Amino acid sequence: MMYEPPHRRTSSSNSIEEVRLRLNVDVTVASGSVPAPAPIESFTDMCLHPSIMKDIEFHEYTRPTSIQAQAMPVALSGRDLLGCAETGSGKTAAFTIPMIQHCVAQTPVGRGDGPLALVLAPTRELAQQIEKEVKALSRSLDSFKTAIVVGGTNIAEQRSELRGGVSIVVATPGRFLDHLQQGNTSLSRVSFVVLDEADRMLDMGFEPQIREVMQNLPDKHQTLLFSATMPVEIEALAQEYLTDPVQVKVGKVSSPTANVIQILEKVSENEKVDRLLALLVEEAFLAEKSCHPFPLTIVFVERKTRCDEVSEALVAEGLHAVALHGGRNQSDRESALRDFRNGSTNILVATDVASRGLDVMGVAHVVNLDLPKTVEDYVHRIGRTGRGGSMGQATSFYTDRDMLLVAQIKKAIVDAESGNAVAFATGKVARRKEREAAAAQKGATVATSKLSMMGPSVNIEDKYRFMIAASNMKREGAADSAWDD
Repeated sequence: MMYEPPHRRTSSSNSIEEVRLRLNVDVTVASGSVPAPAPIESFTDMCLHPSIMKDIEFHEYTRPTSIQAQAMPVALSGRDLLGCAETGSGKTAAFTIPMIQHCVAQTPVGRGDGPLALVLAPTRELAQQIEKEVKALSRSLDSFKTAIVVGGTNIAEQRSELRGGVSIVVATPGRFLDHLQQGNTSLSRVSFVVLDEADRMLDMGFEPQIREVMQNLPDKHQTLLFSATMPVEIEALAQEYLTDPVQVKVGKVSSPTANVIQILEKVSENEKVDRLLALLVEEAFLAEKSCHPFPLTIVFVERKTRCDEVSEALVAEGLHAVALHGGRNQSDRESALRDFRNGSTNILVATDVASRGLDVMGVAHVVNLDLPKTVEDYVHRIGRTGRGGSMGQATSFYTDRDMLLVAQIKKAIVDAESGNAVAFATGKVARRKEREAAAAQKGATVATSKLSMMGPSVNIEDKYRFMIAASNMKREGAADSAWDD
């Protein structure tokens, strides 16, 4: 059954725009390009394979989210896609459903064949969640196989799976390239590629591996690139590897979510752990008093060793806590996530390994024991709560060293509440410019202070020249680095 793009069935372009406005979706195509397909309002609009529809119903997906409503018809039409959506938006299903439909329409894979579709993701945890979604939405399809290829697991088992023939591979870039170089799989049949959390992959240094994969794909393939932010590095990647893409942006991308109550609390470094213990012990008392379960909570810390120490301190207070960081082996990490998801452990103490891709429904509270380095990372951390339309809370402890970041966070909160665009640096280039601007401003302040101490002999124009230079540099950095929602 062929998919008919919805824009052919919709009465007018005005009605399409009305639907997009209601969904808070912004769609952009290059000048002279074919218009993007209209958004769908029901999964039945897409003429999907009956088995996929059966699994959508089993998965209890009732109505497409905004990113699903617009991204799925674009992907099903065969167009390349640049997708931008806030955390918890249903993005994984937005590419998973069209990808499975695409694979079903191809000649089945046999032993020794490479996959039909490839998903690259930055972390093991995110890859595992994507694979889980793929399997859930293809469970009714006969002989439909998916493989996950990530580090920290048995490479021999992965080799066996890949050589046996699979329709979809979900992988981290480094481990997938290992298998390519060993001849365990190939790109010869790949016709559908997804780069998920592409900004995060670039931040983690995976650009060479991504380029090696993209440059060796068959000429005829479709690419979907999803990124929570739009730094210049992502724009360059999209320009190089996407052909006439449809850009779909949903909501205020990478802005502090309106569904999260944000609390900033200044404490000294030595008081942080004690303050955390007091906060969570009080929450446990209130939960028990009201006969409610302890709310699922994620505590973010800066270092692996601190992660273990904080987890042990919480357990010593009678709380159910577990640590998640890159220093734990894969089985321990999976066990920690499994316990957190099923509620047997209700506090997860994590490094930034969990700030992206960790999709656990019902997380009520995120605590930043240590603030991250950037607003971008702060947004992804607090995005673990307030998902799927529910409310959440984020509590962040900060010290004097965090004052610049706290000022940026406060401004972002005020901008979001007043309906203004939230702009901040994203990507390595932009963050470098932001640091340079901050350093210049600090230098200007010091210089101004020294000049003012010299008394009336100081030339007023000289005094303000430093401030003007710093201000201009800051404006230049902001213009180059912030994606204005």
